[in-house]
Formats: sequence, C-alpha cells, structure tokens
Amino acid sequence: MTATITDLTIDIFEWETPTWRVGSGMRFGGVKQLSVVKIDTDAGVTGHAFLSRPEHNAQPLIDVLKPRLIGQNAQDIGRIWADCYAQHRAVSFAAIGAVDIALWDINGQLAKQPIHRLLGTCKDEVPVYSSTAWWETPEEYVEEALAFQADGWTAHKLHPHGEERADIEICRAVRDAVGPDMILMLDSMWSYRYEEAVRVGRAIEELDYYWYEDPLREEDHYSYVKLHQKLDIPIMSTEYAPGRFYGMTHWITQYATDILRGDVAVTGGITPLVRLCHLAEGFGMQCEIHHGGNSLNNVANLHVIMAVPNCEFYEYFPSTGGFLYGLVEEIDMMGGTVTAPTKPGLGYEIDWKLIERQRLATLA
Repeated sequence: MTATITDLTIDIFEWETPTWRVGSGMRFGGVKQLSVVKIDTDAGVTGHAFLSRPEHNAQPLIDVLKPRLIGQNAQDIGRIWADCYAQHRAVSFAAIGAVDIALWDINGQLAKQPIHRLLGTCKDEVPVYSSTAWWETPEEYVEEALAFQADGWTAHKLHPHGEERADIEICRAVRDAVGPDMILMLDSMWSYRYEEAVRVGRAIEELDYYWYEDPLREEDHYSYVKLHQKLDIPIMSTEYAPGRFYGMTHWITQYATDILRGDVAVTGGITPLVRLCHLAEGFGMQCEIHHGGNSLNNVANLHVIMAVPNCEFYEYFPSTGGFLYGLVEEIDMMGGTVTAPTKPGLGYEIDWKLIERQRLATLA
C-alpha cells in the first residue's frame, strides 16, 4: 500500500499563556505563535504535528522541505527523514521533527494502531516528574514540591537560580521538606563554571539527588569529562549537544555523560529519537526524554517513551502547565503516572475550534 503525499500546509495561530521563566534567564509565555503542520495524502489520511516558533521555523519548511515531500510515499519515513536531515543547515531540527511526527501520525492511522505499537511497545505506563519553573525563594520551591508529593507524585526536578550557593540552599531545603523517599533531580541549565559544578554536584550527592542535569555548557565537552571523573551522581547532558544524534558518539566513548537526553523537537523527530534511545541502550545507558515544548510534541515523546526500555520518566515541564495548549484533552498525569496512548496515530485530538478562532495565517 502507498499513501502519496499530496500537500503540506501550516496554520499559524496565537498562543497565549501566563508568563514564566527558568533560572538560566530564559522566559516563556505571554502572547506567542504556535502552528500546526498538516500533511495530506491520496489515501485520505492527514498527519499533524505542532511546530513552535513558526516565525522562525515555518517558512523554511515550506520553501525547502515541502518541494521534497510532494509525491513521496508517506510510509518511507526513514528515507524521508534522511533527506530532510540533509537540509538541516537551512531548516531547523524542530521543522524536520514536525514533518517526521506528521508522517508517523499518518502511518499509525493507516495501520489503525498508536505509534508506539509500530515502534514496538515496551511498557504501558511510566511515572511523571514535576519539573519546576523559577521561584524567588526556597520556600516557594518547597511549597511546590510538597503539593505534588501530597498528590501522590514520586519524582520532582528543580530548575533553581543558576547560582552555586542559592542552588545548594534550594536543593537542601526541598530535600529536607519532602524527606528521603521522593526522587529529586537538579537541572542547572548550563549555568556553572567547572569549579562551581563540582561543588554543587558534591552537595547534591550528599542530598541523594537522582541525577545532575546540564551543569555546564553543552560545548564544554572537556569539562564534562573531568566532572564525570569527580562525581558519583549520574550526569545527564546532550540535550542540545552539537550534532544531535550524530554527535553522541564521543559523549559515550569518552565518558562525558551517564545519561543521554533528547526530544522530538530538539533531536528532529520520532525517528532519530528512537535511534538515540537504542544507541544508549546498546551501551547500557538510559536516554531520558526531555519535554517537547508544546502539547502535541509531548504526545509524540510519550509514544517513544512507551516504545523503549531505557527511558524511566515522562517530564511535566513546567509544572505550572505553561506548555499545555491546543489539544481537546491533555495527557492525563493524575497521581504522577502517565499511560500509553491507545488511539491510532498520535491519538490525541487537536482543538480545531481554538485554532480557527486564533488563526493568524496559513502557509502553503
């Protein structure tokens, strides 16, 4: 069976959410733009994906990738992804990922199966960790962690201030409040110099934190190797590592990280994210999947999480709900657990009424 791609369009719409920030200085929310990529086929099946920052990502997708897609068989996902990846100097990884997600959505619908079934389901549910935005005081971090713990959540990740002493104080305050049983992680968002990273790492080792994420700039491979030699706590990096999937080899072979990191937007789709997880598995490593930056990307991430044995958690970031937008129903995280999607394709319904009300433009 073939499903020939006949058209690709991008609907751009307004995305208004409360403003929030993280410790590295990155700010989100307010009135922004989001878009939905639609790929049509002659089989009567349409695939969808959300594409964030369409003001930067959408037009290159139309100009560079669309002409390469029209007339192709939508089931040739691997070949199409390789061709799209070859254009990554002109098109963002997020745009390449949106095309790939939409193609997987088509193939799931054709097979009448959720995407994780096509990938090879490994599990039916995983725990969620609540992942903080920035709060001004340790007391606010404590209050948030205790609220999730009271609702039955078992894991919580901190994004503190990006300053050594303040971050150690926040990490200690949260551990003292939640006790020894709640899993805690620290994401420093590339904030420290090497010496600071060592001191913070040693402090959170004593506090029994589960992993130490992105303490150094992603380009500082040399210092990651040194840091790995100094600390026992598992280090997680590679979220934005140069080369994405094709840049992982030296991080593994030179012992610069314990856990790999990726998501469908940053890595460039479901196809390379699954490969990244399998690469990590071959070395006996975890590959923890990062949030996707919007609701439908998080759904795509969830399918991969359920299809690989070496991703332990689903990330809810920010745990204020700042990325929840554009779906009729969001992923159910009640009690700190998510379950595998059961409907064909991505399996979540887009809120087309909202998109129509908030539509700004259509690119074709």
